[in-house]
Amino acid sequence: MDSTFVIVVRFDLRDEAAAAEFDQLVAATVPGILAEEEGTLVYTPMTVDDEPLARVFHEVYRDRDAHRAHEARPATAAFLERVRELVTGVRAELCTPVAGQG
Repeated sequence: MDSTFVIVVRFDLRDEAAAAEFDQLVAATVPGILAEEEGTLVYTPMTVDDEPLARVFHEVYRDRDAHRAHEARPATAAFLERVRELVTGVRAELCTPVAGQG
């Protein structure tokens, strides 16, 4: 059975200045995630067409333990602490791939 764990997270930013700071935080944080987290298979931040104050992350982990390891990193905690001040809302969709698909 495939244990891949996927999360899609949407961040709604409060204004253009917050969006710019968010993008800088992402640029500083994501390389460490990709280099240091063996269980993080995909970590892709994206903008949303026609919504300049929205960002979406597509995250794929080897399994739920890999996601827990990601969340336990001090850099992740620092990122999320700062992001709380920049957003008006966050929505996380925890996903499991459908067996036999993709």
